[in-house]
Amino acid sequence: MASPAAAAAAAAAAGPGAALPPGAARRDFYWLRSFIAGGVAGCCAKTTTAPLDRVKILLQAHNHHYKHLGVFSTLCAVPKKEGYLGLYKGNGAMMIRIFPYGAIQFMAFDQYKKVIKKQLGISGHVHRLMAGSMAGITAVICTYPLDMVRVRLAFQVKGEHKYMGIIHAFKMIYTKEGGFSGFYRGLMPTVVGMAPYAGFSFFTFGTLKSIGLAQAPNLLGRPSLDNPDVLVLKTHVNLLCGGIAGAIAQTISYPLDVTRRRMQLGAVLPDSEKCLTMVQTLKYVYQQHGIRRGLYRGLSLNYIRCIPSQAVAFTTYELMKQFLHLN
Repeated sequence: MASPAAAAAAAAAAGPGAALPPGAARRDFYWLRSFIAGGVAGCCAKTTTAPLDRVKILLQAHNHHYKHLGVFSTLCAVPKKEGYLGLYKGNGAMMIRIFPYGAIQFMAFDQYKKVIKKQLGISGHVHRLMAGSMAGITAVICTYPLDMVRVRLAFQVKGEHKYMGIIHAFKMIYTKEGGFSGFYRGLMPTVVGMAPYAGFSFFTFGTLKSIGLAQAPNLLGRPSLDNPDVLVLKTHVNLLCGGIAGAIAQTISYPLDVTRRRMQLGAVLPDSEKCLTMVQTLKYVYQQHGIRRGLYRGLSLNYIRCIPSQAVAFTTYELMKQFLHLN
């Protein structure tokens, strides 16, 4: 049997492109590699849809410059008023937030899935739903202050800046809105909304993946790059499954997303005193704007935004798992 030193020498001689031994690949820095895979997936997904994210925030909170416009009209109006970079306003804070958010969410999902299966004896579709919900809530709580700052920056319109940047926004919220509690305004509807959103997103994708590989492995699947014994979905099938998962999850949780955005914007809105709690905000939006123009305002945009976002997120994560030997 070869010694560890000989194995190391052989690996070094093979060069950096050589595959790690299966055991070492699974053991060495697994958590770190899983963290990186999730973070990269999140960043790729959000960068793809950043302009649509900005428009969604402007419409959800009825920004007075754009509240009379529809989705596509706003997409055209923002570059005219604020330049093309206006579509990416708040995206710096988004990237700072989304890397740890995506990393924590995907990594936590894998870990929660194992714990639920091992400790509770629950497997199959149910443990995907439970693990997805728990992973989404964990990621939200860990990164919520960054989301708060990102929303405040994205809501600003050129010429009416209250915040000069990420650091300034942090300072202003902390000093003017009650210290650390100011960063967690709107957390409750976020957590309540994230449970079904993340849960059904992971549940739908995992279910479609397992059914596809079981029913049509040759048509929909291929061997994993890092482990030929493991079957994974082809890239275009991954994109389709991720898009379907995003659409279903978003439809279920969208009213709570509208509630969260209005509560996060807080003092920026003239009617902020009527949106102090989750229930109060839901009632106010419904009474003032109804279901279609209030609780589901901007949903068409969210489909356009969320379907490619989730498709890119799941597909990138599946590819990163192979690249970083996580299978």
